[in-house]
Amino acid sequence: MSDVESLEAGGLFEEPEGFLPPPPEPHYAEYDREMISPMSKSKQRHIDLKLVGSSPLWGHLLWNSGIYTAKHLDKHPELVLDKNVLELGAAGALPSVVAGLIGAKRVVSTDYPDADLMSVIRENAKSLENVSVEGYIWGNDYSDVLSHLENPAEKFQLVILSDLVFNHTEHHKLLKTTRDLLSADGKALVVFSPHRPWLLDADLAFFETAKNEYGFDVERIEMVHWKPMFEEDDETVEVRSRVYAYYMSHPSVDSKIV
Repeated sequence: MSDVESLEAGGLFEEPEGFLPPPPEPHYAEYDREMISPMSKSKQRHIDLKLVGSSPLWGHLLWNSGIYTAKHLDKHPELVLDKNVLELGAAGALPSVVAGLIGAKRVVSTDYPDADLMSVIRENAKSLENVSVEGYIWGNDYSDVLSHLENPAEKFQLVILSDLVFNHTEHHKLLKTTRDLLSADGKALVVFSPHRPWLLDADLAFFETAKNEYGFDVERIEMVHWKPMFEEDDETVEVRSRVYAYYMSHPSVDSKIV
């Protein structure tokens, strides 16, 4: 038996019972829909959103980008009404819930297949018959995601990417997944904040890659300033307060909403 095996067998590195604090409990965030269109099939205003207690995937926070996306869907219900909607990296899934309330034909809310994350999304979507939940890793086989659609050949008329572009190593997987699952007449709604200001160029490179390597038409909707998610140095507060919003569509489709 090796020295390492001996140490492990003796339990030298096992923590005594009660040594580590218990993981944080799930908690709730409140969200109120400010603008509910007459087109919206549900007029429910208040949403209690369950979030995991902690997550290395950052699913324990209600991000500015998710709030912006939810507001944008209520402002433009035609994006989701009677359409198939896919949310990638949903975390607490606020945009998925709002899309379901507006009256999407089918929402498929996805995130990394972590048991806690999946449990939280299912809890948040449980009252909505038109919202399905699926664990999904970007770039993998699409069959489980498409299986939730009445007609998988229709794909999705809206794909939501909320606060995902910070994950620079995954840009190609995100773009390939979006391109492959977006219907010919569909749009992707991409919203993000530069939480690491020194990497803003790498964040924005997502859209250059989308245009140059995946053939998307890219339209910047706007850039607004909200209170930053984190209290850090004042020198970067202006950049960290930014919320960027973009549409991406197939080249043959006019991406503008009037």
